[in-house]
Amino acid sequence: MTDRIEFKAAFAVDDAGEITGTAWPFSGPDRVGDVITKGAFTAPASLPMLFAHDQAQVIGVWNEITETAEGLTVKGRLLVDDVARAAEVRAMIQAGAVSGLSIGFVTKSATPRPRGRTIAALDLFEISIVAIPSHPGAVITSIKAANAENTPEENTMTDETQTPANAPQIDTKAFDAMKARLDQLEAKSNRPHGAHVSGAVIAPERKAFVSFLQGGEFDKKALTVANDAPAYVLAPEEVSGEFIRNLIEFSPIRAIADVRTTASHNVLLPKRTGVTNALWVGEVVERTASQPSFDQGEIAVKELATFVDLSLRMLEDSANVEAEVRLALAEDFGMKEAVSFVNGATAVEPTGFMTAAGIAETNNGHATNLSADALIKLFYSMPATYRNRGTWVMNGTTLAVLRTLKDTTGQYLWQPSYQAGQPETILGRPVVEALDMPNVANATTPIIFGDFKAGYRIYDRIALDVLPDLLTQRTVGMARFHARRRVGAGVTSAAVFRKLKMAV
Repeated sequence: MTDRIEFKAAFAVDDAGEITGTAWPFSGPDRVGDVITKGAFTAPASLPMLFAHDQAQVIGVWNEITETAEGLTVKGRLLVDDVARAAEVRAMIQAGAVSGLSIGFVTKSATPRPRGRTIAALDLFEISIVAIPSHPGAVITSIKAANAENTPEENTMTDETQTPANAPQIDTKAFDAMKARLDQLEAKSNRPHGAHVSGAVIAPERKAFVSFLQGGEFDKKALTVANDAPAYVLAPEEVSGEFIRNLIEFSPIRAIADVRTTASHNVLLPKRTGVTNALWVGEVVERTASQPSFDQGEIAVKELATFVDLSLRMLEDSANVEAEVRLALAEDFGMKEAVSFVNGATAVEPTGFMTAAGIAETNNGHATNLSADALIKLFYSMPATYRNRGTWVMNGTTLAVLRTLKDTTGQYLWQPSYQAGQPETILGRPVVEALDMPNVANATTPIIFGDFKAGYRIYDRIALDVLPDLLTQRTVGMARFHARRRVGAGVTSAAVFRKLKMAV
């Protein structure tokens, strides 16, 4: 067995470089469906702090690693005074361009789930600062005061609008007097069954309702909801804190591609298109000159954007509706960019690897029936270097068909993984299920094989940025949340890919 280091991602930093955050929350699965249970982590007392899992970019150290009920909480320090790259990363964090943590580990024990795995034991090797975390909840949680005027306590990082510097001063004396009066009223009404029900704190309006019923002004037993219909004035409504969500799935292309960050709107990639032409010569024979040829590729950063309007009353009355909107935006943006990474073809979106020019195709030999021989031919038509690092990508429908194929010796091409943490394979190479890939049909290309780390590049410019606007829509009782994301992607080397085309 060869242990394979995996990366999971989602923190705060002050001017001195101190960071606190949640490296892995226990709240639910990550974007590919993996769940890590409490007690699974095995880690030393301290770990290196890397940037984007690059071992050449050690930017700090994690010296407090603790499992809590919420997740794996960490605290560390960027070496901003000693490492130039650490100061750059701190600036990116404070600007909001980088906002996630990601863990690098080797799985020791895991069981499959309908989608992903439940990991019960792992060895933790490093924790990186990244732009996009694998787990939506793995984020920076707090930031210490950056100047001496602030208190030494940590300030929780939120997306709430800050009070303007020229805001009017609040009359604290009047506020204190009102607070004291409310405290007296609450103490007076805090009788048995008035403040708690089954150990849960009751909201002020419900507490007042219970106190009103205890006043004895009418027969409580005679009250029914029917007598109060249809207004239900005497029976206050309750808003559930749970949201019913639809399942959101998207292709895990980020997990296999080369993901980097950029500070520009455009990335130029110089590339060599030819080599020198050396010739065998005699001892005194004149040598022939030669010169390699060069070209350059380009990946433009694109923008994904929308806005959401919510009523001010909903924001005030629902404790978690804003967080739910942000989660919905993150899921929507993740799904939309994943579609473009596969099939993007328009001028305003990243270029997908299925639409990129120059990728060679291998004919299946039949218009509708997958051929095992064609897959073997495609596999060995690739140069050995790319073949040995390649990944198969197809959707679930195609994978279901492919699982029944056998080679000429009667062996199944698809091999299941009998070892926890190891992927399923076809001809010895891992398989990634991408729901945006086409189905098996005449003239389609349902399967692609290639070295995605070498051939498909993703550049993150701005992570998901949500800006609350509580003013411009206030005249109609609404608040507007503007969301945007800037990312570019494209094929950097068509030679590392090959598609299977359903054709004779």
